[in-house]
Amino acid sequence: MSQKFSVSGIASSAYVHIPFCRRRCFYCDFPVSVVGDRLRGETSGTISQYVEVLCQEIAITPAFDQPLKTIFFGGGTPSLLSTEQLQRIVGELEKHFGIASGAEISMEIDPGTFDLAHIVGYRSAGVNRVSLGVQAFQKELLQRAGRSHSVEDIFAAVELIHQVEIPEFSLDLISGLPHQSLDQWQDSLTKAVELIPTHISIYDLTIEPGTAFGRYYKPGDTPLPTDEATVKMYQMAQQALTGAGYEHYEISNYAQPKHQCQHNRVYWENRPYYGFGMGAASYVDGKRFTRPRKTREYYQWVQAGGVIDCDVTPPKEVLLETLMLGLRLAEGLSLAALAEAFGEEKVEEVCRCLQGYFDKGWVEVTEGRLRLIDPQGFLFSNVVLAELFEKLG
Repeated sequence: MSQKFSVSGIASSAYVHIPFCRRRCFYCDFPVSVVGDRLRGETSGTISQYVEVLCQEIAITPAFDQPLKTIFFGGGTPSLLSTEQLQRIVGELEKHFGIASGAEISMEIDPGTFDLAHIVGYRSAGVNRVSLGVQAFQKELLQRAGRSHSVEDIFAAVELIHQVEIPEFSLDLISGLPHQSLDQWQDSLTKAVELIPTHISIYDLTIEPGTAFGRYYKPGDTPLPTDEATVKMYQMAQQALTGAGYEHYEISNYAQPKHQCQHNRVYWENRPYYGFGMGAASYVDGKRFTRPRKTREYYQWVQAGGVIDCDVTPPKEVLLETLMLGLRLAEGLSLAALAEAFGEEKVEEVCRCLQGYFDKGWVEVTEGRLRLIDPQGFLFSNVVLAELFEKLG
Protein backbone atom coordinates (compact mmCIF):
# COMPACT_ATOMS: atom_id res chain seq x y z
CA MET A 1 0.00 0.00 0.00
CA SER A 2 1.49 3.32 -1.08
CA GLN A 3 1.40 6.30 1.23
CA LYS A 4 1.98 10.01 0.71
CA PHE A 5 2.29 12.59 3.46
CA SER A 6 2.06 16.30 2.73
CA VAL A 7 0.47 19.53 3.89
CA SER A 8 -1.73 19.67 0.82
CA GLY A 9 -3.76 17.30 -1.34
CA ILE A 10 -7.19 16.81 -2.84
CA ALA A 11 -9.97 15.91 -0.44
CA SER A 12 -12.32 13.13 -1.54
CA SER A 13 -13.92 12.40 1.84
CA ALA A 14 -16.44 14.28 3.95
CA TYR A 15 -17.44 14.15 7.60
CA VAL A 16 -20.94 15.49 8.37
CA HIS A 17 -21.79 16.28 12.00
CA ILE A 18 -25.37 15.78 13.18
CA PRO A 19 -25.31 17.17 16.74
CA PHE A 20 -28.67 16.04 18.13
CA CYS A 21 -29.15 13.49 20.92
CA ARG A 22 -32.04 12.38 23.08
CA ARG A 23 -29.84 13.02 26.10
CA ARG A 24 -26.15 13.63 26.74
CA CYS A 25 -24.27 10.49 27.76
CA PHE A 26 -22.27 10.91 30.94
CA TYR A 27 -18.91 10.43 29.14
CA CYS A 28 -19.65 12.68 26.12
CA ASP A 29 -17.79 15.94 25.41
CA PHE A 30 -18.84 16.23 21.74
CA PRO A 31 -20.74 19.31 20.51
CA VAL A 32 -24.34 18.07 20.81
CA SER A 33 -27.81 19.50 21.38
CA VAL A 34 -30.27 17.53 23.52
CA VAL A 35 -33.78 17.24 22.04
CA GLY A 36 -35.34 14.76 24.50
CA ASP A 37 -37.05 11.44 23.92
CA ARG A 38 -40.06 12.74 21.95
CA LEU A 39 -38.56 14.85 19.17
CA ARG A 40 -36.73 13.77 16.03
CA GLY A 41 -36.21 15.12 12.52
CA GLU A 42 -39.83 14.78 11.47
CA THR A 43 -41.13 16.83 14.40
CA SER A 44 -38.29 19.14 15.44
CA GLY A 45 -37.99 22.63 14.00
CA THR A 46 -34.53 22.85 15.56
CA ILE A 47 -33.29 19.86 13.54
CA SER A 48 -34.96 21.16 10.37
CA GLN A 49 -33.25 24.54 10.75
CA TYR A 50 -29.89 22.88 11.31
CA VAL A 51 -30.25 20.81 8.13
CA GLU A 52 -30.97 24.02 6.18
CA VAL A 53 -27.82 25.71 7.48
CA LEU A 54 -25.75 22.57 7.00
CA CYS A 55 -26.80 22.33 3.35
CA GLN A 56 -25.95 26.01 2.96
CA GLU A 57 -22.45 25.34 4.27
CA ILE A 58 -22.01 22.47 1.82
CA ALA A 59 -23.16 24.67 -1.07
CA ILE A 60 -20.68 27.49 -0.35
CA THR A 61 -17.65 25.24 0.20
CA PRO A 62 -15.03 25.33 -2.59
CA ALA A 63 -14.95 21.91 -4.26
CA PHE A 64 -12.13 19.94 -5.84
CA ASP A 65 -12.74 18.29 -9.20
CA GLN A 66 -12.89 14.86 -7.61
CA PRO A 67 -16.00 13.06 -6.32
CA LEU A 68 -16.40 11.95 -2.74
CA LYS A 69 -15.24 8.39 -2.10
CA THR A 70 -16.27 8.26 1.57
CA ILE A 71 -18.92 10.13 3.56
CA PHE A 72 -19.40 9.72 7.31
CA PHE A 73 -22.46 10.98 9.20
CA GLY A 74 -21.39 11.26 12.85
CA GLY A 75 -22.81 12.81 15.94
CA GLY A 76 -24.64 13.17 18.07
CA THR A 77 -27.21 10.74 16.77
CA PRO A 78 -27.64 10.95 12.98
CA SER A 79 -30.47 8.39 13.18
CA LEU A 80 -32.65 11.15 14.64
CA LEU A 81 -32.79 12.60 11.11
CA SER A 82 -35.87 11.92 9.02
CA THR A 83 -35.21 9.99 5.84
CA GLU A 84 -36.05 13.11 3.83
CA GLN A 85 -33.48 15.17 5.76
CA LEU A 86 -30.76 12.61 5.18
CA GLN A 87 -31.68 12.37 1.51
CA ARG A 88 -31.49 16.15 1.22
CA ILE A 89 -28.00 16.30 2.72
CA VAL A 90 -26.74 13.44 0.51
CA GLY A 91 -28.34 15.16 -2.46
CA GLU A 92 -26.54 18.42 -1.68
CA LEU A 93 -23.23 16.59 -1.40
CA GLU A 94 -23.91 14.84 -4.73
CA LYS A 95 -24.87 18.10 -6.43
CA HIS A 96 -21.88 20.09 -5.18
CA PHE A 97 -19.06 17.53 -5.04
CA GLY A 98 -20.28 14.42 -6.80
CA ILE A 99 -20.25 11.00 -5.16
CA ALA A 100 -18.10 8.25 -6.68
CA SER A 101 -19.64 4.98 -7.76
CA GLY A 102 -19.26 2.52 -4.90
CA ALA A 103 -18.52 5.25 -2.35
CA GLU A 104 -18.64 4.22 1.31
CA ILE A 105 -21.45 6.17 3.00
CA SER A 106 -21.41 5.54 6.76
CA MET A 107 -23.92 6.57 9.39
CA GLU A 108 -23.78 6.34 13.17
CA ILE A 109 -27.08 5.04 14.53
CA ASP A 110 -28.30 4.39 18.07
CA PRO A 111 -30.62 1.59 19.19
CA GLY A 112 -34.17 2.75 19.81
CA THR A 113 -33.92 5.84 17.57
CA PHE A 114 -35.16 4.39 14.26
CA ASP A 115 -37.69 1.94 12.85
CA LEU A 116 -37.87 -0.13 9.67
CA ALA A 117 -39.10 2.79 7.57
CA HIS A 118 -36.16 4.92 8.69
CA ILE A 119 -33.48 2.31 8.00
CA VAL A 120 -35.05 1.55 4.60
CA GLY A 121 -35.00 5.28 3.83
CA TYR A 122 -31.37 5.65 4.92
CA ARG A 123 -30.42 2.70 2.72
CA SER A 124 -32.30 4.24 -0.22
CA ALA A 125 -30.35 7.49 0.33
CA GLY A 126 -27.13 5.56 -0.26
CA VAL A 127 -26.06 4.54 3.24
CA ASN A 128 -24.16 1.27 2.90
CA ARG A 129 -22.42 1.18 6.27
CA VAL A 130 -23.92 1.73 9.74
CA SER A 131 -22.16 1.99 13.09
CA LEU A 132 -24.43 0.95 15.97
CA GLY A 133 -23.69 2.61 19.32
CA VAL A 134 -24.29 -0.36 21.63
CA GLN A 135 -21.59 0.44 24.28
CA ALA A 136 -22.70 -2.35 26.68
CA PHE A 137 -25.12 -5.27 26.90
CA GLN A 138 -25.97 -4.83 30.59
CA LYS A 139 -28.96 -2.74 31.68
CA GLU A 140 -27.19 -1.36 34.73
CA LEU A 141 -24.12 -0.25 32.75
CA LEU A 142 -26.25 1.47 30.09
CA GLN A 143 -28.07 3.37 32.84
CA ARG A 144 -24.84 4.34 34.61
CA ALA A 145 -23.43 5.64 31.33
CA GLY A 146 -26.52 7.77 30.67
CA ARG A 147 -27.51 5.87 27.53
CA SER A 148 -31.10 6.26 26.32
CA HIS A 149 -31.52 2.74 24.91
CA SER A 150 -32.23 -0.61 26.52
CA VAL A 151 -30.69 -4.02 25.92
CA GLU A 152 -33.87 -5.02 24.11
CA ASP A 153 -33.44 -2.02 21.79
CA ILE A 154 -30.01 -3.36 20.77
CA PHE A 155 -31.34 -6.68 19.50
CA ALA A 156 -34.31 -5.00 17.78
CA ALA A 157 -31.94 -2.59 16.00
CA VAL A 158 -29.68 -5.41 14.81
CA GLU A 159 -32.69 -7.30 13.48
CA LEU A 160 -33.66 -4.26 11.39
CA ILE A 161 -30.10 -3.87 10.09
CA HIS A 162 -29.99 -7.51 8.99
CA GLN A 163 -33.50 -7.27 7.54
CA VAL A 164 -32.52 -4.37 5.27
CA GLU A 165 -29.24 -6.14 4.39
CA ILE A 166 -26.95 -3.15 4.84
CA PRO A 167 -23.58 -4.44 3.54
CA GLU A 168 -21.38 -3.07 6.32
CA PHE A 169 -22.43 -3.23 9.97
CA SER A 170 -20.15 -1.99 12.74
CA LEU A 171 -20.82 -2.25 16.46
CA ASP A 172 -19.32 -0.03 19.20
CA LEU A 173 -18.45 -1.10 22.75
CA ILE A 174 -16.90 0.82 25.67
CA SER A 175 -14.54 -0.77 28.19
CA GLY A 176 -13.59 0.68 31.56
CA LEU A 177 -17.07 1.89 32.54
CA PRO A 178 -17.80 2.52 36.24
CA HIS A 179 -18.61 -0.74 38.07
CA GLN A 180 -17.87 -2.78 34.91
CA SER A 181 -16.57 -6.23 35.80
CA LEU A 182 -14.44 -8.57 33.71
CA ASP A 183 -17.35 -11.00 33.51
CA GLN A 184 -19.62 -8.29 32.15
CA TRP A 185 -16.98 -7.32 29.60
CA GLN A 186 -16.59 -10.92 28.47
CA ASP A 187 -20.37 -11.18 28.16
CA SER A 188 -20.49 -8.04 25.98
CA LEU A 189 -17.73 -9.37 23.73
CA THR A 190 -19.51 -12.70 23.35
CA LYS A 191 -22.86 -11.10 22.53
CA ALA A 192 -21.22 -8.68 20.07
CA VAL A 193 -19.62 -11.52 18.11
CA GLU A 194 -22.90 -13.46 18.08
CA LEU A 195 -24.58 -10.55 16.26
CA ILE A 196 -22.16 -11.03 13.33
CA PRO A 197 -21.14 -7.42 12.63
CA THR A 198 -18.53 -7.02 9.91
CA HIS A 199 -16.66 -4.55 12.13
CA ILE A 200 -16.31 -3.93 15.89
CA SER A 201 -14.89 -0.82 17.59
CA ILE A 202 -13.66 -1.04 21.19
CA TYR A 203 -13.19 2.26 23.02
CA ASP A 204 -11.60 2.55 26.44
CA LEU A 205 -13.47 5.07 28.59
CA THR A 206 -11.74 8.44 28.85
CA ILE A 207 -12.82 10.77 31.65
CA GLU A 208 -13.15 14.18 29.98
CA PRO A 209 -13.36 17.51 31.87
CA GLY A 210 -16.78 19.10 31.69
CA THR A 211 -18.67 15.82 31.34
CA ALA A 212 -20.88 14.24 33.99
CA PHE A 213 -18.26 11.54 34.53
CA GLY A 214 -15.65 14.28 34.78
CA ARG A 215 -17.61 15.70 37.71
CA TYR A 216 -18.24 12.34 39.35
CA TYR A 217 -14.83 10.70 39.02
CA LYS A 218 -11.13 11.29 38.67
CA PRO A 219 -8.96 8.81 36.74
CA GLY A 220 -8.05 5.97 39.11
CA ASP A 221 -11.06 6.51 41.37
CA THR A 222 -13.27 3.65 42.47
CA PRO A 223 -15.69 2.50 40.98
CA LEU A 224 -13.68 2.88 37.77
CA PRO A 225 -11.80 -0.32 36.91
CA THR A 226 -8.16 -0.40 37.98
CA ASP A 227 -5.39 0.02 35.42
CA GLU A 228 -4.77 -3.72 35.68
CA ALA A 229 -8.43 -4.42 34.91
CA THR A 230 -8.53 -2.11 31.89
CA VAL A 231 -5.39 -3.76 30.50
CA LYS A 232 -7.05 -7.13 31.03
CA MET A 233 -10.16 -5.90 29.20
CA TYR A 234 -8.02 -4.83 26.26
CA GLN A 235 -6.34 -8.24 26.15
CA MET A 236 -9.69 -10.02 26.45
CA ALA A 237 -11.06 -8.07 23.49
CA GLN A 238 -7.97 -8.75 21.40
CA GLN A 239 -8.13 -12.47 22.12
CA ALA A 240 -11.91 -12.83 21.72
CA LEU A 241 -12.19 -10.86 18.48
CA THR A 242 -9.10 -12.13 16.69
CA GLY A 243 -10.15 -15.62 17.77
CA ALA A 244 -13.51 -14.99 16.07
CA GLY A 245 -11.81 -14.07 12.80
CA TYR A 246 -11.62 -10.29 13.13
CA GLU A 247 -8.41 -8.52 12.08
CA HIS A 248 -7.05 -6.11 14.71
CA TYR A 249 -6.20 -3.50 12.10
CA GLU A 250 -6.16 -0.39 14.32
CA ILE A 251 -5.71 0.15 18.06
CA SER A 252 -9.45 0.35 18.74
CA ASN A 253 -10.86 -1.36 15.65
CA TYR A 254 -11.42 -4.89 14.43
CA ALA A 255 -12.79 -5.97 11.06
CA GLN A 256 -13.60 -9.09 9.17
CA PRO A 257 -11.27 -9.42 6.14
CA LYS A 258 -11.97 -6.69 3.54
CA HIS A 259 -14.37 -4.85 5.86
CA GLN A 260 -12.20 -2.07 7.31
CA CYS A 261 -13.74 1.40 7.63
CA GLN A 262 -12.42 3.27 4.60
CA HIS A 263 -13.44 6.70 5.90
CA ASN A 264 -11.53 6.33 9.17
CA ARG A 265 -8.47 5.23 7.22
CA VAL A 266 -8.47 8.71 5.69
CA TYR A 267 -7.83 10.11 9.19
CA TRP A 268 -5.24 7.51 10.18
CA GLU A 269 -3.34 8.01 6.92
CA ASN A 270 -3.46 11.81 7.46
CA ARG A 271 -5.19 12.46 4.15
CA PRO A 272 -7.34 15.56 3.46
CA TYR A 273 -11.07 15.59 4.17
CA TYR A 274 -13.96 18.04 4.29
CA GLY A 275 -15.87 18.68 7.50
CA PHE A 276 -19.42 20.02 7.69
CA GLY A 277 -21.60 20.99 10.62
CA MET A 278 -21.31 22.38 14.12
CA GLY A 279 -17.94 21.56 15.68
CA ALA A 280 -16.80 19.51 12.66
CA ALA A 281 -13.10 19.44 11.83
CA SER A 282 -11.68 19.50 8.30
CA TYR A 283 -8.23 19.14 6.77
CA VAL A 284 -8.16 20.86 3.39
CA ASP A 285 -5.34 22.67 1.56
CA GLY A 286 -3.03 21.80 4.44
CA LYS A 287 -5.25 23.65 6.93
CA ARG A 288 -6.86 22.02 9.96
CA PHE A 289 -9.96 23.91 10.95
CA THR A 290 -12.71 23.25 13.50
CA ARG A 291 -16.07 24.94 13.10
CA PRO A 292 -17.75 26.72 16.04
CA ARG A 293 -19.03 24.27 18.67
CA LYS A 294 -22.14 26.28 19.61
CA THR A 295 -25.23 26.47 17.41
CA ARG A 296 -25.58 30.26 17.22
CA GLU A 297 -21.91 30.83 16.48
CA TYR A 298 -21.94 28.09 13.82
CA TYR A 299 -24.99 29.63 12.11
CA GLN A 300 -23.34 33.05 12.16
CA TRP A 301 -20.14 31.61 10.71
CA VAL A 302 -22.04 30.01 7.80
CA GLN A 303 -24.05 33.18 7.16
CA ALA A 304 -20.78 35.15 7.05
CA GLY A 305 -19.52 32.92 4.24
CA GLY A 306 -17.92 30.01 6.10
CA VAL A 307 -14.43 31.49 5.85
CA ILE A 308 -11.63 29.16 7.00
CA ASP A 309 -9.16 31.57 8.57
CA CYS A 310 -6.13 29.62 9.76
CA ASP A 311 -2.56 28.92 8.72
CA VAL A 312 -1.24 25.94 6.80
CA THR A 313 -0.05 23.27 9.23
CA PRO A 314 3.78 23.49 9.56
CA PRO A 315 5.78 20.45 8.38
CA LYS A 316 6.90 19.62 11.95
CA GLU A 317 3.28 19.36 13.06
CA VAL A 318 2.39 17.32 9.98
CA LEU A 319 5.14 14.86 10.90
CA LEU A 320 3.91 14.53 14.48
CA GLU A 321 0.31 14.14 13.31
CA THR A 322 1.39 11.53 10.77
CA LEU A 323 3.21 9.53 13.44
CA MET A 324 0.40 9.87 16.00
CA LEU A 325 -2.26 8.73 13.52
CA GLY A 326 -0.35 6.24 11.40
CA LEU A 327 1.08 4.30 14.32
CA ARG A 328 -2.49 3.49 15.35
CA LEU A 329 -2.68 1.18 12.33
CA ALA A 330 -1.40 -2.38 12.69
CA GLU A 331 0.45 -1.97 9.40
CA GLY A 332 2.16 1.17 10.69
CA LEU A 333 3.94 3.66 8.45
CA SER A 334 6.04 3.30 5.33
CA LEU A 335 9.58 4.49 6.08
CA ALA A 336 10.11 5.24 2.38
CA ALA A 337 7.02 7.49 2.28
CA LEU A 338 8.10 9.22 5.50
CA ALA A 339 11.57 9.83 4.03
CA GLU A 340 10.09 11.19 0.81
CA ALA A 341 7.90 13.64 2.71
CA PHE A 342 10.16 14.63 5.60
CA GLY A 343 13.70 13.57 4.67
CA GLU A 344 15.95 10.64 5.54
CA GLU A 345 17.52 12.49 8.48
CA LYS A 346 14.13 13.05 10.11
CA VAL A 347 13.24 9.37 9.73
CA GLU A 348 16.56 8.40 11.33
CA GLU A 349 15.82 10.81 14.19
CA VAL A 350 12.40 9.22 14.70
CA CYS A 351 13.97 5.77 14.90
CA ARG A 352 16.59 6.99 17.39
CA CYS A 353 13.84 8.40 19.59
CA LEU A 354 12.17 5.00 19.59
CA GLN A 355 15.24 2.90 20.29
CA GLY A 356 14.23 2.13 23.86
CA TYR A 357 10.87 0.82 22.66
CA PHE A 358 12.51 -1.34 20.00
CA ASP A 359 14.45 -2.88 22.88
CA LYS A 360 11.26 -3.39 24.94
CA GLY A 361 9.55 -5.17 22.04
CA TRP A 362 6.85 -2.52 21.67
CA VAL A 363 7.98 -1.17 18.27
CA GLU A 364 9.50 -2.81 15.21
CA VAL A 365 10.42 -2.19 11.59
CA THR A 366 9.22 -4.96 9.31
CA GLU A 367 9.03 -4.99 5.51
CA GLY A 368 10.02 -1.34 5.46
CA ARG A 369 7.27 -0.23 7.83
CA LEU A 370 7.48 1.25 11.32
CA ARG A 371 4.78 -0.24 13.52
CA LEU A 372 3.66 -0.81 17.09
CA ILE A 373 3.55 -4.46 18.11
CA ASP A 374 0.17 -5.84 19.17
CA PRO A 375 -0.69 -6.06 22.05
CA GLN A 376 2.06 -4.39 24.13
CA GLY A 377 2.87 -1.62 21.64
CA PHE A 378 -0.80 -0.79 21.26
CA LEU A 379 -1.36 -0.90 25.01
CA PHE A 380 1.46 1.58 25.64
CA SER A 381 0.98 3.68 22.50
CA ASN A 382 0.39 6.84 24.56
CA VAL A 383 3.78 6.38 26.25
CA VAL A 384 5.52 5.92 22.88
CA LEU A 385 3.78 8.91 21.29
CA ALA A 386 4.44 11.15 24.30
CA GLU A 387 8.15 10.50 23.92
CA LEU A 388 8.04 11.28 20.20
CA PHE A 389 6.21 14.56 20.85
CA GLU A 390 8.65 15.50 23.61
CA LYS A 391 11.75 14.81 21.55
CA LEU A 392 10.53 15.98 18.13
CA GLY A 393 8.15 18.77 19.10
